[in-house]
Amino acid sequence: MQRFLLICFAGAAGTGARYLVALWTAQRFGSAFPYGTLLVNVVGCFLIALIMHLAMINAWPATLRAALTVGFLGGFTTYSSFNYETTRLLEEGAVASALLNVVSTLGAGFTAGMIGLLLARQLAGR
Repeated sequence: MQRFLLICFAGAAGTGARYLVALWTAQRFGSAFPYGTLLVNVVGCFLIALIMHLAMINAWPATLRAALTVGFLGGFTTYSSFNYETTRLLEEGAVASALLNVVSTLGAGFTAGMIGLLLARQLAGR
């Protein structure tokens, strides 16, 4: 139960951090391009790789690793997890699986987003 609560707390902190980054980038660069999302995704990719490597070589406690990655980075960005898992597949020599993960994630995400948009338009009558 303690691990669960720490992950939830860290996730809330990550979500708050993402919101603050989005505000900052919109004020600094404008809102015509999703700079905030791009920034958190790139930073998240960097951080998950850094944290997971350090956690593995230094035998960090599982709860700390989960709070930082699943919690904070999960709230900050989910792209970091996708990147880490795909990179890991490539490092393990599973190139076909890595490519399938990329194509499936992008394709399914785009398709789901379009379906959600179409459903929302239907429900809203516009």
